[in-house]
Amino acid sequence: MTKPVPCPPAPGPLEEYAARFDDLFTRVAQRRGFREYLAGLLAPRDRNKTLTALAGAEPVTGAQHPAVQRLRFFLSESRWDPERVNDRRLELILADPATAPHEAGVLVIDDSGDRKDGTKTAHVGHQWLGRYGKTDNGVVTVTTVWADERLYYPVHAVPYTPARHFGKGKSDPAFRTKLQIGADLAVRARAAGFTFRAVAADSAYGDQDGFRGELAEAGRPRAGLARAGGPRRLAAGDPDLPRRAHPDLVGR
Repeated sequence: MTKPVPCPPAPGPLEEYAARFDDLFTRVAQRRGFREYLAGLLAPRDRNKTLTALAGAEPVTGAQHPAVQRLRFFLSESRWDPERVNDRRLELILADPATAPHEAGVLVIDDSGDRKDGTKTAHVGHQWLGRYGKTDNGVVTVTTVWADERLYYPVHAVPYTPARHFGKGKSDPAFRTKLQIGADLAVRARAAGFTFRAVAADSAYGDQDGFRGELAEAGRPRAGLARAGGPRRLAAGDPDLPRRAHPDLVGR
């Protein structure tokens, strides 16, 4: 196997972590872009993590800065497999005793939307954007997060595709609701090696019989659905969690 051509290292200890992904990228520019992206995500900046913020450039006026254009190409045009990169990240989490999941943890399912103008972008549609508390044009992503009383981290993320993108709308075999995506992600998390005592979601998911049924059919051992009425801390030893879980899904 040919040894990858070296690229400028990431700052400090981040380089050791970034190097574990080098075999997933075929070009020096990709490995460099990956390092710059990681550094941008972790850098303490006041602005939201837009492309200019990730690259450390000024908003609007810095949009054409070479670092911004390089990062844009890496994220939107360069050919690399994000699923393989995420799988590697999860492998590293599982292998580290400090972050490895355990049976006392909880898998949280949620969705979040971002505004997006136009109609050409993949997955865009006029839909509810919980982040803004209103219906607007945007893209919604369904996510899973593993958490206990010490830490939390993302596991998987899948964009929701509105029915208008499919030839037969909601009756199209390829169309999936957010609830179906959420149930699939819970199954994927378990298959990837993430153990948890419950699946936690808000009432938009918990009140749906179909969603509960899909989780039950998935054969999720010791998983439950916590129907929290609002944001709250779910500690590993929380005595309220079993009583708040839906009776059909509490682990036996």
